[in-house]
Amino acid sequence: MRSPGLKLPEDVRQFLARRFQGKHRAWLNAEPDSTQWPLEIPLGVPAESAALKQIDGTRAWVRAWQSWQGAGTLCWCERSWKTLGMQRLPEKLLLDDPEAVACWIGESARWQRAQCRYRILTARWPTLAPQLPEHFDVLADYGDADFHRLLKMLDWLERNPESGLYPRQIPVAGADSKWLERRKGLLTELLAAMQADSGADLDFYQRCGLKPPPPLVRMRVLDPALRARIGGLGDISAPPAELAGLDWPVSHVLIVENLQTGLAMSDLPGTVVFMRLGYNVEVLSHFDWLARAQCIYWGDLDTHGFAILNRARACIPGLQSVLMDEHTLLQYKALWVDEPAQHPATELALLTRQEQQLYRDLKQQRWGRNIRLEQERIDWAAAWGVLQRLAARPGEGSGQ
Repeated sequence: MRSPGLKLPEDVRQFLARRFQGKHRAWLNAEPDSTQWPLEIPLGVPAESAALKQIDGTRAWVRAWQSWQGAGTLCWCERSWKTLGMQRLPEKLLLDDPEAVACWIGESARWQRAQCRYRILTARWPTLAPQLPEHFDVLADYGDADFHRLLKMLDWLERNPESGLYPRQIPVAGADSKWLERRKGLLTELLAAMQADSGADLDFYQRCGLKPPPPLVRMRVLDPALRARIGGLGDISAPPAELAGLDWPVSHVLIVENLQTGLAMSDLPGTVVFMRLGYNVEVLSHFDWLARAQCIYWGDLDTHGFAILNRARACIPGLQSVLMDEHTLLQYKALWVDEPAQHPATELALLTRQEQQLYRDLKQQRWGRNIRLEQERIDWAAAWGVLQRLAARPGEGSGQ
């Protein structure tokens, strides 16, 4: 055995691995200074009394450092002990810089590669200096081909800030749409730093000046006669503008959040259903033919469900909600789950009085903390019966 205070080379390696893990990003863009370096690691020189208690362990500790070879400076001291006599002992290890730490733990190649690429990028774009350490793994682990593509991509985007191209059209060899898709976050952050505008709330396409793929709206046509007017199509995903251009006699429009809820619906005369629009529900403001139909919204019974309903009413004033009431909520109490984060608004101006009260009760935790009844947890047979009865009523228009 050895004294617990004695540090063997393996103990030092483990300590340095932890230090590197916690500090390597900060080290990347910091010049070594006298307050941090050299890094001094005491090796635990024992008192003679401790050495006598663990004489074999102490000797093994000394031998381990006598045979050690590696980065840093090993400092020795001499002790004149009463019983053991003059002893030369390993006192401390001094490491001059992060590269010495990386060498100790087998990270030398990664550290050197990251440091070299950091210098290349900051020489070209100095404003990247604060941001790059957060992407240490990119600098250290990208292959040469990917790193050069990244350089060329940043250069092209800087020179063409408003190209209006689809990503597939960018003339950077090897940087195809799949390559870009996996690096959206990285490019967005780096470009924000390059443009000194990291606080702006721009997505990848806005930041890069690229054309986003058109959003698609998914709609099922539940009436065979309506399907016949569009070549028999019954399940359509298309840009909103194309669906808005249809001119047909729809009497009922259902809007549901859960995809499988919409897929489970059977034929209903004069009816179409929009699925999984979420907060993008306002795209329906372009659909003039909704004004001639009775529009019904069924979302999750939680604060975000009501917030989406509120947003939808801004473009469909006569929108009716269904199965979003206190009776339904309490009927399925056993199926409640947690809403991870409630909508921040205190009031939602376009809700009805009853909807507003239920929204307020949910916000005030009347029945429990952040309770939620998801749409798909409601018994399908009962829910479908309610929807069928609503769709059987004559369409009265949405009031747009």
